[in-house]
Amino acid sequence: MPQRILFVCMGNICRSPTAEGVTRALAERAGVAINFEIDSAGTHGYHIGKAPDARATKAAAERGYDLLPLRGRRVGDEDFVRFDYILAMDRDNLELLTQACPAEHRGKLGLFLEFGAGRTGAEVPDPYYGGADGFELVLDMIEEAANGLLERLGKR
Repeated sequence: MPQRILFVCMGNICRSPTAEGVTRALAERAGVAINFEIDSAGTHGYHIGKAPDARATKAAAERGYDLLPLRGRRVGDEDFVRFDYILAMDRDNLELLTQACPAEHRGKLGLFLEFGAGRTGAEVPDPYYGGADGFELVLDMIEEAANGLLERLGKR
């Protein structure tokens, strides 16, 4: 049975779809994709059904990641049951997830960057209101954490 991972940010058009696309691609490149089910969602419903932000898509494509098939969606009650890991990009979204999550599933919640080397408590900054450099920084952080996540879960 695959390990199910859900990445969560606010709108599901920048950080969480980038985390989904990067983690999926890294798992495929490592030949372990069959061991994982990877998805993303937002805590807010602003962008349901919409493609990821064009700047995120462009930055990801320049590194060989395809975000074009992804579409925004909102976290639903069923996600707390379905997924083994529900990883927020920042503390604000982690708090919203904690409030919505049934007590018996709260152990599944965490910050995505906890899987990056030396990034305990760190957050993926929201690049939406900034320039291209912000999307590059987000990709750097996500690649590091995705590699750490796959390494850690691959050993279980």
